[in-house]
Amino acid sequence: MRLGVLDVGSNTVHLLVVDAHPGARPLPAHSHKVELRLAQLLDEDGAIGPEGVDKLIGVVHEALQAAEDKGVEELLPFATSAVREASNADEVLARVQTETGVELQVLTGAEEARLTFLAVRRWFGWSAGKLLVLDIGGGSLEIAYGIDEEPDAVVSLPLGAGRLTAGWLPGDPPEPAAIRALRRHVRAQIARTVGEFSRFGAPDHVVATSKTFKQLARLAGAARSADGLYVQRELKRESLEAWVPRLGGMTTAQRAVLPGVSEGRAEQLLAGAMVAEGAMDLFGVETLEVCPWALREGVILRRLDQMPSA
Repeated sequence: MRLGVLDVGSNTVHLLVVDAHPGARPLPAHSHKVELRLAQLLDEDGAIGPEGVDKLIGVVHEALQAAEDKGVEELLPFATSAVREASNADEVLARVQTETGVELQVLTGAEEARLTFLAVRRWFGWSAGKLLVLDIGGGSLEIAYGIDEEPDAVVSLPLGAGRLTAGWLPGDPPEPAAIRALRRHVRAQIARTVGEFSRFGAPDHVVATSKTFKQLARLAGAARSADGLYVQRELKRESLEAWVPRLGGMTTAQRAVLPGVSEGRAEQLLAGAMVAEGAMDLFGVETLEVCPWALREGVILRRLDQMPSA
């Protein structure tokens, strides 16, 4: 059957259409993506304003039309941290449902981490052993660890690249004092969680997902996305540590012309790099591998697991 997963994230609203059935890997058929940056549309009270809600409804309508055009039989719509943490989340969800007919399932941070972990486990298989999975979104950082398909430990921290950029890094480029303050904040938040994971022992394989990690790996010399899903892409902490100060001294426009960096994500790249560097350092990770599958694929795989076999 043809499934569509509609991901209302903190940066983008992304419709991924796949051909799938139980026991087989989902094959991408179509992708429709709009950068909405909900995490940056919150007002001082933490609410998504009327203009932001109107934009969201318009983008959901677009995605529904794209899903219909591509013959989607079942749509799996969900929202993550920007909607989850908005002070008017219930009102936003009600308006979206009333005006589009789409009932967004709001995932908790722990659910995000578990579903992303499932996708990574399926991609690498059992031979990867104990996995540590890092995922930087627009609103939050998810960390998961385990040896099975269900992780032994998960945590979600409010360290998304969009959230931190809006709240901590004014200026273009940002002031060195602001960068230092954000560095302290990021590392203090991550350090609180390290003990929860260290009691399980060292992971056999450390994996990262998300656009932020893909762009950082590309900066550090990994293959282009055009080279295909199955090319191994790694990010070394040594390379990342060299890039962070360079990114801190660049304007958004200068970052936007770097290899693999999209114009829409350039502003957030420094904050994302600081979170990635902090996580790799505090968890003692020298090298990680970037996985092409993440939360959307996890949602699809969980749905396929629930379907009866033919």
